[in-house]
Amino acid sequence: MIATINAAQPSPFRINGRFFIFLLMLLVGAAILRSAIATRLDDFTLDEAYHIAAGVSYVQRADFRLNPEHPPFVKLWVGAFMSGSGFHLEPFREFHDKFDERTFSEENVFQQNDADSVQRRSRIAMWTLNGLLLVGLALALRDSFGPFVSLGTILFLAIDPTVSANLPVVMTDLPVALLSATAVVLATRAFQSWEWRDLLSCSVALGLALSAKHSAPVFCIFLGLAGFGLALRSGQTRAAKQRLLRLAKLCTALLAALVVLWGSYFFRFSESSSNTEVFNRPLAEKIADLNSPVYRFVLAGMSAAHIVPRPYIWGFADVIRAGLEGRALSQLAFGHLYYSKAPWWFFPGVISVKLPVGLTLLILFGVYLFFARRFPREWSLSLSIVFAATLWFLLVLSRGATYAGIRHALPAIPLLAIFAGCAMHVAISSKTIAPKIIVGLGFLLAALSAIPVIRPWEYYNELIGGARNAYLYFDDEGLDVGQRSKDLARYYRQVVQPTGELPRVAYLGSDVTLRARGVDYVGQDTKRDESQMASPVWSGTILIESRFISRRLWWDIPPLRAAAPAARFGNLLVFRGTFSLPTQSAAGLYFAATAKMFDAKPDYAAAERLFRQTVALDPNVFFADIEIGNLCMKRGSREDALRAYSAALEHAPNDRALRQSIQDQIERVSVEPLDRIGPLRDPGME
Repeated sequence: MIATINAAQPSPFRINGRFFIFLLMLLVGAAILRSAIATRLDDFTLDEAYHIAAGVSYVQRADFRLNPEHPPFVKLWVGAFMSGSGFHLEPFREFHDKFDERTFSEENVFQQNDADSVQRRSRIAMWTLNGLLLVGLALALRDSFGPFVSLGTILFLAIDPTVSANLPVVMTDLPVALLSATAVVLATRAFQSWEWRDLLSCSVALGLALSAKHSAPVFCIFLGLAGFGLALRSGQTRAAKQRLLRLAKLCTALLAALVVLWGSYFFRFSESSSNTEVFNRPLAEKIADLNSPVYRFVLAGMSAAHIVPRPYIWGFADVIRAGLEGRALSQLAFGHLYYSKAPWWFFPGVISVKLPVGLTLLILFGVYLFFARRFPREWSLSLSIVFAATLWFLLVLSRGATYAGIRHALPAIPLLAIFAGCAMHVAISSKTIAPKIIVGLGFLLAALSAIPVIRPWEYYNELIGGARNAYLYFDDEGLDVGQRSKDLARYYRQVVQPTGELPRVAYLGSDVTLRARGVDYVGQDTKRDESQMASPVWSGTILIESRFISRRLWWDIPPLRAAAPAARFGNLLVFRGTFSLPTQSAAGLYFAATAKMFDAKPDYAAAERLFRQTVALDPNVFFADIEIGNLCMKRGSREDALRAYSAALEHAPNDRALRQSIQDQIERVSVEPLDRIGPLRDPGME
């Protein structure tokens, strides 16, 4: 029956402009309302306070030193909302790496302001921004493919739990996804009409995407290559002149996108009003952290030539290291353990388990119709560009780190949704019933699976048993990024605090967040709790994130995996009893040590002592040995440094680049003056 579809014929239904806008606003409004209801109990994600404080500093002080690893567009938007409603930001101080800078930002949100009020205002700001971006994408789709494709795509995105979870959060993943998709859709018109209006519209969307997140250059490169190829294609007379004109227009459009990026930094190269660097870590050191000499050469050249603002380059170095080269991470993916990042097929796989099955059915049906040429002929080139952009992005993503899960794959979702929207067009315009049943069933199954879910960030579909069982197979950020901090604080106040007990807490929410929520726990006061922190036996109440009891290369805790939780709040588990957990004690000591080392007033002796306690409890924490080696060099002890680096090499995973970097450090420390050797960067640090 599908083979008889003739989608090229005009649709028997018509939607005038006003009715289309009405339906669009209804869908976007419903998506925001659903998001507001489903996420109303969520706390800040781990990154939001960092972004908010940074955005306020951009708006109030025209200073981009905070949080330079993300471009400023989203932060400027939220910073304007916050500044207009009375956000107080403390004066800057010197920052000791990102850990210290994060602490400063979080303290400003949670201690200098009413955090709940800040969250409410920031959510309004992000619903407004993402709502506008959804409307922009819908209008671009209407102009390129018609109203039914546009509305079908927005309906898809309104149902998707990941989109719903991201709509209110001050993070860059959804804005860059919507802006990148809009740029691609606008390019499908621009590369056929070559009209200035279409090209400049595409430029604005692309420039805003570049200003939102460092994944946008992937689409900038794709559109540059696609535009170049299509500009050279001409069947007209005087083809050479036409090609040159189109290439000139393409270059102008790409430069215009770069101008938009510069505008987001107020057309200034430096991060502050002074030309002196004030980053939490010098740009030269950020670039030197990269393993690839090609990346180092390109970024150094960009900085020397002032191609983009300096904080953008700083962020690019950070993203390349963490997102492409990978960090020291133990990752569980599809039930298997990996070091640093999962295999190349991780992102297509994680999309398949994070999307409702009904939405996946719609995508597959739309892609089938595309290859079967059941869409209007005039869509062929446009859909080919959309399909190629999706494959290009997933190909680049396959080389990147996988710790963030679905949120780093989010730009693929709106592009895939377009094929579902095209399938909806076919269902409405076709005279046969089969496509109507398939599309209707797909949307119905997706809605039944997704819409009733509260806490949509935690959503996983039925293929792996839903959200309850997801931590058995995954431990990436698709599970949770600190949104259960309020649940943790509520349980602490109602159940634990009245007993006078000091619980153990292992949760992704920061120490500043938990302290502000009124939670006291073992490790909050290192001086008070150090003996308990170092004890391999834990007794009493343990509040722990589910991902931390999954299998791990280090900090593995089998006793809790085998125990039944006394209570559960989504991915926050509560255990009571006595457990032998030396590796979890090691984790707490490691983070206490990093806090000592990167404090505004560092205590290197205390940090070294805590790092040594860490490796005594869990020798697999090789990066703690790296920090011990660095601290030994700082105090001039060559032999102690060599022992620490050698221990790190002994316990490091079988990763060639990692092991080579440790071996190189050992060779240098063995023969060179210590004051000429820089510290070895902890691969576990961001």
